[in-house]
Amino acid sequence: MIRALCVFAFVLLAALPARAADIQNIDLGKNATIWFAEDHTVPIIAFNISMPAGSAYDPAGKAGLASFAATMMDEGAGNLSSKAFHEAIANRAIGFSARADRDHLVISVTTLKEHAPEAMRLLQMALTKPRFEAEALARVRTQTIQSLQQDEAEPPRVAGRAFARAFFGGHPYGHSTIGDIKSVSSITAADLKAFARRHWGKHGLKVAVAGDITKPALTKLLADTFLPVSNKPAPALPNIGRLGRPGVQVMPMPVPQPTAIFGLPGIMGDDPDFIPGYVANYILGGGGFSSRLTDEVRVKRGLTYGVSTSLTAYSKASVMMGSVATRANAIRQTVQVVKDTMGRFAKEGPTQQELDDAKTYLTGSFPMAFASNRGTAAQLGTFQRQNLDIGYVARRNSLIQAVTLADVRRVAKRIYDPAKLTVVIAGSPSDGRPAPQVPRPPVRPPAADTKPAAPTSQPAPGPEKPVPGPVTTPQDVKKP
Repeated sequence: MIRALCVFAFVLLAALPARAADIQNIDLGKNATIWFAEDHTVPIIAFNISMPAGSAYDPAGKAGLASFAATMMDEGAGNLSSKAFHEAIANRAIGFSARADRDHLVISVTTLKEHAPEAMRLLQMALTKPRFEAEALARVRTQTIQSLQQDEAEPPRVAGRAFARAFFGGHPYGHSTIGDIKSVSSITAADLKAFARRHWGKHGLKVAVAGDITKPALTKLLADTFLPVSNKPAPALPNIGRLGRPGVQVMPMPVPQPTAIFGLPGIMGDDPDFIPGYVANYILGGGGFSSRLTDEVRVKRGLTYGVSTSLTAYSKASVMMGSVATRANAIRQTVQVVKDTMGRFAKEGPTQQELDDAKTYLTGSFPMAFASNRGTAAQLGTFQRQNLDIGYVARRNSLIQAVTLADVRRVAKRIYDPAKLTVVIAGSPSDGRPAPQVPRPPVRPPAADTKPAAPTSQPAPGPEKPVPGPVTTPQDVKKP
């Protein structure tokens, strides 16, 4: 019975990428990219919509404006007040959310097939006739400021913000996506309206759709939805000069468990080494309990409960970034172990077994991203924001399988130079014993009555642009 169930599960997962690979292109004009995965299994349609309206477009002195506007998107539009808009969504069980990452405004809409026209009508109203009412604005501002105040006591957040400033310097990627207390306090309804008029448009629009609708019906639905939406192009983002500030920066905080955020310049999505770099990152720190860093920092020395890295590409830059938390008298030793492990990886590369295991996991887990219409739309939207072509889904696993030991060794040597590592520690390191060289129990999270300072899922500089794997983590930094 167990064997039969395993075989059934394997067959099911094997079928998923084949279905997802059958992606159709819909022509909505030269400035828009529309991908569609038709699936009539259940009467649900999922939309993942991206526009070049992320936090990098925040005006000077108004950091957090893009995120504020995104949060206000479902707070009333047209003739519907905030309450009425929420009721219109809830009464039809429509999933509606919007967020700003570094480069994009990302909107997710999930609806029953029968309510798709109404869901898209509400989206059209939100994009073209936002109300930005005083009551909703004050409520969202209060919530955002409270969140920012809480972040000031959280080492992962403090380290993440400081890392972004250090790594990206004066570039727009250097400020927090949700801004700071001063900037958020200064945002007005006029600011929100001006940003929406300027940036909520269909020039550069990317839409990924999966679900129970035909191509002709979807083409008409999307054409009608975006017809009145502005087609004014977004301004170009500035290029970035030097990335990173090598060395260790300490943000003193009276906490028992500091967090370190560390990073290096990464690899852009159009670089030939991007896929080998993705595999290399998984082996070094992206593979959870199977990664080199976990083995060296947690298993062998018991210095932390978790350590991880990610490779994230934005429109204008890419960053290999990691995070680790440990006790105050071990944070410097932990950072040194990270550097030493990184240096050995750069010098020697992975073993054949590590490479084989990475390929098995990265290709085998990929189908899970397409297990639902919403997951399929989200994953396709991620690939669109990475400027990948429509055939990428079908090629992705073969590209990973083609990566050789020589490829990963070359990329590891290219990326993982510990001398260039930018490190920010939030917390106050204290002198401690040298890092032990024998196995010991891992550091456990703090007691339930205190907030954990373990690595956060969004430690840093900016959102989203996941690399080619399932979408598994939210907002600023997404793991492959």
